[in-house]
Formats: sequence, C-alpha cells, structure tokens
Amino acid sequence: MAHFRDRGHFCLTYEASMTRLFREGRTETVRSCTAEATAFVLSMSDPNCSPLDQLQLFRAAAEKHQQMYRLAMTGAGIDRHLFCLYVMSRYLGVKSPFLDKVLSEPWRLSTSQTPQQQIKMFSLEAHPDLISSGGGFGPVADDGYGVSYIIAGENLITFHISSKFSSPETDSKRFGANIRRAMVDIAALIEVQPR
Repeated sequence: MAHFRDRGHFCLTYEASMTRLFREGRTETVRSCTAEATAFVLSMSDPNCSPLDQLQLFRAAAEKHQQMYRLAMTGAGIDRHLFCLYVMSRYLGVKSPFLDKVLSEPWRLSTSQTPQQQIKMFSLEAHPDLISSGGGFGPVADDGYGVSYIIAGENLITFHISSKFSSPETDSKRFGANIRRAMVDIAALIEVQPR
C-alpha cells in the first residue's frame, strides 16, 4: 500500500523467506504483490468500498501472504527454481527468451524482516531506548526502495528505508510517511470489526 501511494502503481516486490528447513538452505523469494494484496490496496482508495469490505479484503491478502510465505519456506517458491534454470541454461549454452525476460524485471521494492533475538534479554517497556532500526540494505533497482523492518514486541515496529539520491522518483522520508499512513489506516480498519 505504501508503494502504491508513493508511486501510483504496483511493482515487483521481493521479500526474503528463510529456507533453513533444507540442508544449506538460505532464502527464497516471497512475491508479495499478489492479486489479493492489490485488491485490498485498491479498495482503500475506493469511496464505495465499506470498511468491513476493506477489512475482509485485508484478511484475504494476509492469508494469501502467509500461504506464499509457507510455500517459499518449504521449497515451493519460484525464484530459486528460476535461478537454477538460468544456471543450467548458461552451463548448456542454451538461450532462453523466457528467462531473459523474467530475470531482467526489476525488483523496485525489496523488503526483509530483521530478527532481533536480544529483545528477549530485557524489558522493552523499561528500556525502549535499547531498540534500533538495525542494519539495512540498499535498493535493488535504481528507482526502488530497500526496506528492512524489525518487529520488537507487541507495540513497536522499526523500519530502515533506503533509496538512491540519484533517483528523482524515490524519497525515503516520503516512503516512510506512506508506510506510517498505511499502518494507521490498517489499524483503523481492524478496530471497526464487529465484536
């Protein structure tokens, strides 16, 4: 939602998922810009869509995201398979227009959660100053964003947002404001649900 509000369109979005269930497993991609996610985002700017309908679309998007994450974690993602096909095509000297197209599409939004195990060692309420946004990473595309986030307890999420100064399309501070606005809007939706 933040990217759509920032740029006015959807983009190929990368979210890292761990694959440590497998020997020497590292990461797989969760392609989080799904049909369900886009339907929810579009509903948030539709004056004819009720908050309850928006909440239903949000839940459908969240369920789809969890499903995509589980698939990625269990080896049923697509990007490592595509990479393997690429490596094999290079090894065999076979040109693949499909792989050339798919692998050249830019990831304009790259996201990753940074685990923060040390928060279990102290009270967040007593020492909120010990939490930081942690490390980050640069954008993958010249006109993209790199967003790392840390979920620290029940009441705090920190973000590290990066973009290139050379890109007139991106602005990390503006994007951060769009993330905040999206989170506030989603929180308001959750509060309107019938009890």
